[in-house]
Amino acid sequence: MLSQLHELFQRIDKSKIFQSFVIVVIIISALTVGAHTYSLHPTVEFFLHWMDIGITVFFLIELIIRYIASKGIKDFFSKGWNIFDLIVVVGSLYPAAGSSVFIARLLRIFRVLRLVSMVPELRLLVNSLLKAIPQMGYIALLMFVIFYIYAATGSMLFSEINPVLWGDVSISMLTLFRVATFEDWTDVMYETMAVYKLSWIYYLTFIFLTAFVFLNMMVGAILEVMSEEHRNAREEQTNINDMPATQGQINELKTQLSELKTLLSERKM
Repeated sequence: MLSQLHELFQRIDKSKIFQSFVIVVIIISALTVGAHTYSLHPTVEFFLHWMDIGITVFFLIELIIRYIASKGIKDFFSKGWNIFDLIVVVGSLYPAAGSSVFIARLLRIFRVLRLVSMVPELRLLVNSLLKAIPQMGYIALLMFVIFYIYAATGSMLFSEINPVLWGDVSISMLTLFRVATFEDWTDVMYETMAVYKLSWIYYLTFIFLTAFVFLNMMVGAILEVMSEEHRNAREEQTNINDMPATQGQINELKTQLSELKTLLSERKM
């Protein structure tokens, strides 16, 4: 009985129709959270309140189905996305009363993130980004070193020209961030060029390093991890397809074979 229930919940959990329905509910949940930011009629507010309760109950039931469909507590919590969904769903159960209404709605906003855990392509992107963080961290550290060197140089050269932009190292780093994002950076350059004719070299070399070299290094690190994740996903899918048949599948095949033998024997008679 328990094995049949386990197989039933596994079929429900892996069903494309059920997963699509969960995604639709997540989108509706996101729309209801956004609707609360508008001034609505009390009737609509009442309807949205009960809809929100229904969505929360549905998410709880869906999580229970996924837990029963798993191979146990260890298997369920071995998957990071299950832990993430559990935290989001439990957070949605926070009572929305009195001064806690803001906190409750804020926790419900994070239910939109469940869309990431439900769509495999989004999960792949997030996993790739998380695995690329260590490599990106070293690139960011090198960027900080370059920023600091240029900020110290800019503060020594241009502080008398414009103390607001180049007064100290910290302000200079903010100015360089503005230059790196191309936010009216030419105004900053022309201001210093009025005093130092060759100061354009300072800006162009900085932009070349930050906007072109380091940015491409970041993109390259993410693409490398993404390609590896895609390869691992394909290999995992291949391994799943090559898995031996379960006992239930073998029993089903035996039943079909016996039915075929019965039909053939009846035709011969």
